[in-house]
Amino acid sequence: MQFLRAILTPLVAATLLAATAPLVMAQNRGDDTLLEMQQAFRKGDRNKLAQLLPAARGHALEPWAAYWELRVRLGEASPQEIQAFMQRYAGTYQEDRLRNDWLLLLGQRRDWGQFADQHPSYRMSDDREVRCYALLIDQIKGTAPATVAEDVRSNWYAIRDADDGCTHAARELYGYKKLSALDVWRKARLGVEANRPRVVRSAVEIVSPESLPQLKDVLDAPSKYLLSRATAAGKARQELVLLALLKLATSDPDGAAYQLENKWGVHLSAEERNWAWGVIGKTAAQKLASNAHGYFANVTKDSDLSDDLLGWKVRAALRAGQWKAVGKAVDAMGPEGRQDSTWVYWKARSLLAGRVTDAERAEARQLLEGIAGTRGFYEQLALEELGQRITTPPAPAPLTAEEKAAARANPGLNRALYAILLGLRIEGVREWNYTTNLHQSGGMPDRELLAAADFACQREVWDRCINTSERTKGVVDVTQRFPMPFRSTVVERAQGIGIDPAYVYGLIRQESRFVMDARSHVGASGLMQVMPATARWTAKKIGLTNFTPDQITDRDTNITIGTAYLKLALDDFAGSMPMAAAAYNAGPGRPRSWRNGPVLDAAIWAENVPFAETRDYVKKVLSNTTNYAAMLTGQPQSLKSRLGTIGPRDAALPEVNKDLP
Repeated sequence: MQFLRAILTPLVAATLLAATAPLVMAQNRGDDTLLEMQQAFRKGDRNKLAQLLPAARGHALEPWAAYWELRVRLGEASPQEIQAFMQRYAGTYQEDRLRNDWLLLLGQRRDWGQFADQHPSYRMSDDREVRCYALLIDQIKGTAPATVAEDVRSNWYAIRDADDGCTHAARELYGYKKLSALDVWRKARLGVEANRPRVVRSAVEIVSPESLPQLKDVLDAPSKYLLSRATAAGKARQELVLLALLKLATSDPDGAAYQLENKWGVHLSAEERNWAWGVIGKTAAQKLASNAHGYFANVTKDSDLSDDLLGWKVRAALRAGQWKAVGKAVDAMGPEGRQDSTWVYWKARSLLAGRVTDAERAEARQLLEGIAGTRGFYEQLALEELGQRITTPPAPAPLTAEEKAAARANPGLNRALYAILLGLRIEGVREWNYTTNLHQSGGMPDRELLAAADFACQREVWDRCINTSERTKGVVDVTQRFPMPFRSTVVERAQGIGIDPAYVYGLIRQESRFVMDARSHVGASGLMQVMPATARWTAKKIGLTNFTPDQITDRDTNITIGTAYLKLALDDFAGSMPMAAAAYNAGPGRPRSWRNGPVLDAAIWAENVPFAETRDYVKKVLSNTTNYAAMLTGQPQSLKSRLGTIGPRDAALPEVNKDLP
């Protein structure tokens, strides 16, 4: 526990913990109590939490212990007890976390008076349900902003699962005629697309409760529902038919297209038909079907589609080489979509395709200049489109002793690091993020973020170091954003098997953020997040004798096996970094399938990867790699040179590692 006591030094010096709980110098005496309480909290064991709480008094993480104990019985706690907690731990993450929990409970109880009293003190302000409750109260009081309907609608649409806050606010605003029937039906459509039947039901219950009995048939057997009916008279019946078409489209886009073209199209409005074609096109695009762009071409008004559907329209158009459709779809997006670097880049590329006028060239350049930089995949590609290479940005001015001392004296950062190093990673990460991002409006300014990142770097908590430094807006410290721990091991191992160390670092940064004990929900472990079965196969392949699965958490063994597997994947995909990265994330079988079809610029191929996680992963690994290469070599780098083109495998060539797991 020496490391933990070292972190607490500034806390001791500045007496930064609750004044009513004197700090215990030998913190490790209570560490086991905190770990026990975390497990009891996860199990909802009220009795054990109450029994253990006295032993946690005075511990550096006492606010967590008190939060867990009160949170499990919040529904029965008195307002006075809750207020006492908030006063005792005023200014902490745990105070604001409990306030968030209490606001949700007050909203569910429709206790608008207490909610209105507490809401002004809520600092995080990042909970969409709480935001919806607050907007509804403003509407009831007659003080709602002119944008109240738009605000509720956007928050409601953004919540994928069924909720009370935004659903209730939408119901009330629909009653006030602030939200239209179409607004509510569109939420039902989004629920069908996301396969969230409770979301669909809650929306339909608002706008057409009499349709609920039919809705079960729509969701359970959409094809049967469509075949058993001949007409769709009235708005509700039209929307039910549309929901059935959408449900069918998520599994059988061709079947849904047949139904829409040959039977139901004439019964629907133009807006309903456009949405149906959008979902059919999206599902076909996710299957990389050649007819996806054709389905999207049936949409007569792009602005009828959501930004998500428009994004898939762009992807399908890119695969089909239809640059005009790319530009039109981006233009139809909302302000947020049009500002996303992904769509800014492809809009610029669409302007530069075919015969280009001086005005188009100037507009494309302006778009590219607006995003060009080293921060991410499309920012780097934009830089290269402007004729520049990726270099290491100049270092910011060194942190002063005072700036570093302020970070080391921050109680939230200290508690967060203590929790992480004790093994309470989830809690520590939440408190760290709150302290850097949410404790004050807009989060910490750049210099404070750099100092906080430095604090995490010095303690080798690399994920907080990276994530915190990434938030700076005006400066970039690449040594924080792209650290290179275990450099000799990584470089030596990579070079020994003929793989670029920058690629290995780029992958590790995305896989684990250099968290040694990282473990994914599917069982991947260690720095390079290797699955047990993959580890056994790779160890055998490279002749690593006496290997046992428990060794995968050993740093050097993890690097050895992870780099070896990555090299085998590279060999299998003829050196294609994007496909090898996709194989590392999603298994080799999927990118082998995804490469079939036209020969594509690898950036287009990567943008069309059907899985959102893998699509994001491939782009970030390649972007990371390019930045690491600039740091390792000191030379300007090209992301494009690492991408190349991707198409079907040459059948004349042997499959190098056909059994790659």
